[in-house]
Amino acid sequence: MRILVCPTAFKETLSAAEAASAMAAGARAARPEAEIRVLPLSDGGPGLLDAVEASGGGERRTVPALGPLGDVVTARTLWPAPDEVVIEAAEACGLHLVPEAVRDPARADTAGLGALLLAAVERGARRAIVGLGGSATVDGGTGLARTLGWRFLDEEGAALPPGGGALSRLAVVVPAVPPELAITALADVRSPLVGPDGAARRFGPQKGAGPGLVASLERGLGRLADVVGRATGRDPRDLPGAGAAGGLGYGLVVFAGARLVDGSDWVLARTRFDEALAGADRLVTGEGAWDPTSGLGKITARVLERARARGVPALLACGRIEGPVPDGVRTADGGGTRLDAAGLARVVEAALGG
Repeated sequence: MRILVCPTAFKETLSAAEAASAMAAGARAARPEAEIRVLPLSDGGPGLLDAVEASGGGERRTVPALGPLGDVVTARTLWPAPDEVVIEAAEACGLHLVPEAVRDPARADTAGLGALLLAAVERGARRAIVGLGGSATVDGGTGLARTLGWRFLDEEGAALPPGGGALSRLAVVVPAVPPELAITALADVRSPLVGPDGAARRFGPQKGAGPGLVASLERGLGRLADVVGRATGRDPRDLPGAGAAGGLGYGLVVFAGARLVDGSDWVLARTRFDEALAGADRLVTGEGAWDPTSGLGKITARVLERARARGVPALLACGRIEGPVPDGVRTADGGGTRLDAAGLARVVEAALGG
């Protein structure tokens, strides 16, 4: 038997590489005769560096940057080539960087990502792959834009404070020239900037926003798109993925000239996933929690779709599974707990050994 183990990161618990290693350990314990291939994946969110490195190598470098609330953090980047850098936005503005008790998407911003991009240019990058997802922010990418030289002013001509909470007061945008960097932004969801499935209403509650703040953030993002559209003639608010990472997908397009693509499709192509799947008799995948947002472009859902199309039996292992899963998929979960490596290995072993 040939088993393909291909999870993404378990949010705030295990990296994609750690989750893959734990799942492989469980699979070996249950099926010692099996040939096991490990392929960590990402949809553009956390785990992107693991996925690209596993498929083609690269040099890891760390860079100091500002976190979502202005604290200094150490961000990891991957350089597959001297002129190409891979960046996870969550390394600078991730939800995991903010303790749950102080999460505040009204103040959190994406300035740290802008600093990472400028630092990459200084180090010789000409191409940047930026993975979206896992952010603590709903600022529409305005923090990134400020770092690149853009200005956002109210009716009195005063600069707006960082974060998405003040965007409803936006009156004037002063553009800046984007860096000389070809940016490909990987959206982990198909969500537009605004609306029921947009950055604020769909994902704001996950980042600590109550109903009142969600409504305020929604108004602010709509205002941002209106004012920027008048200033630049560009209005990609309805572009699939514009709402990724609190509107950072939108922001990278309008403020940095990025090309926004489906993160899952990009990663699956880069890692040659279909070739690996073609040689598998069984697939094991998973993420921290399977919920209604998992079908909005997330990598786990895509992997299960491709396994079903090829007739490869699949196991979905998660810390928590809520809501329906694709037909024919076997499930195993940790009963709502945040699984560590040992716990994930046990869950996979029990499911494959039964």
